[in-house]
Amino acid sequence: MLQRLSNVEDEDIGGALPLGKPERLVIVTDAWHPQVNGVVRSIENTNRELAKLGVEVAMVTPQGFRSVPCPTYPEIRLSIATYGQVARQIRQHNPSYVHIATEGPLGLTARRWCLKNRMPFSTSYHTRFPEYVAARLPIPKSWLYSFVRWFHNSGAGCMVATPSLARELSDKGIRNLVPWSRGIDANQFHPTALEDRPFGLQRPVFMTVGRVALEKNLPAFLDLDLPGSKVVVGDGPARAELEKRHPDVLFTGLKFGEELARIYAQADVFVFPSLTDTFGNTILEALASGVPVAAYPVTGPLDIIGEDSDVGALDEDLRAACLAALACSREKARELAVQYSWEAATQQFINNIRAANGVITPKWKKAWQFAKTLPRARKPA
Repeated sequence: MLQRLSNVEDEDIGGALPLGKPERLVIVTDAWHPQVNGVVRSIENTNRELAKLGVEVAMVTPQGFRSVPCPTYPEIRLSIATYGQVARQIRQHNPSYVHIATEGPLGLTARRWCLKNRMPFSTSYHTRFPEYVAARLPIPKSWLYSFVRWFHNSGAGCMVATPSLARELSDKGIRNLVPWSRGIDANQFHPTALEDRPFGLQRPVFMTVGRVALEKNLPAFLDLDLPGSKVVVGDGPARAELEKRHPDVLFTGLKFGEELARIYAQADVFVFPSLTDTFGNTILEALASGVPVAAYPVTGPLDIIGEDSDVGALDEDLRAACLAALACSREKARELAVQYSWEAATQQFINNIRAANGVITPKWKKAWQFAKTLPRARKPA
């Protein structure tokens, strides 16, 4: 199973820290509240675990600056901030370390500050930036990948969630790739008794959760001829159009906390139609809820589930995957999900940052060579 490498439960990154030295981390991100996405949730969960480790975290986010809506995606706010404004926010926290989470306006300015002040910094690759931009604007992906290389290669380590993504980015010329997996709150997301007609719908219930946006490839799921019912949980710029095109589909809007967990647990199959996600936090949430997963054999599903699995089905024919997933084990889905913990993922995260700053000697490079042996993700036509 590929997930054992991405989770790294035995934590082979360690090293002793100098005693008595406070650790102050500044995280710079263009993705933050009120956005609801995997970047925001990953940083939130990581910050909670960092506090338990005694690491002081300060955030530099769009909430501290004037912003404008992103063209074609108004839910995303783009910060309007001068170099001096961003520099002051970073300096006032007197950071031991700086981590830049996104390639947006704040990330670019923080990168400039770090280089100017000879401050080592780490980055993370959360989003397929070239693919997302190219889908909305007439810009060649080759130009966008040149920008991504320029941005991330100037840092001391670029964190990626899965081995297959590491291999893909390495092929694109991005260096210093280091593993940072993800976790799941298995207490919040858990199986419950199945209702005969959840949401008043006929079973089987095929469900997807996430942003209702172009890059999520939702029509590949919604256009399928499947038995039972379909449910979409989430919101986004494509929701109105998709609701109009698919009046037979239940669109619930955004859900949070225990209500979201209860909804997950009533699904028969979780459908993950995205071809561009770098991990897929919702896959773990579904598995923890005891729900098998149907997806394409691409980065994320390949790493978490694997091609031959009892917890889900991966197929270039998404309909075939959905039907095959009906026969998968809900118990084994749960067993797989609980292997992932935010505690282990956060230990990876902070040790990557310590290694980038020369505080410890990293030991992950040898293990990360496994990425070269993994099958390449296949993107269906």
